[in-house]
Amino acid sequence: MPKAEIGWTRRDAHGQRCDVYAQRVGREWRFFVRARRYDTWQPIAEAPLEDWRELLDAVRRRAQRRRSPPEEIARVEQAIRDRFPEADL
Repeated sequence: MPKAEIGWTRRDAHGQRCDVYAQRVGREWRFFVRARRYDTWQPIAEAPLEDWRELLDAVRRRAQRRRSPPEEIARVEQAIRDRFPEADL
């Protein structure tokens, strides 16, 4: 997976496992999902809060290992605050 992509697995609304990945394009993050391994990736128009939290966790871990700039943490936190003002980080 390229440096600007982060992926994880979660359960959808029906309890089925799905793969999610976020791709950084410029200063914004785009989210994609697929149900099975060989399915095509579908873009997510509005990613849920749980996906943003997974992304934030992954960016924090990458920053500790110096694989991501520390400023990226602040950018993701700000994106979460803009989209979900009631969210507790």
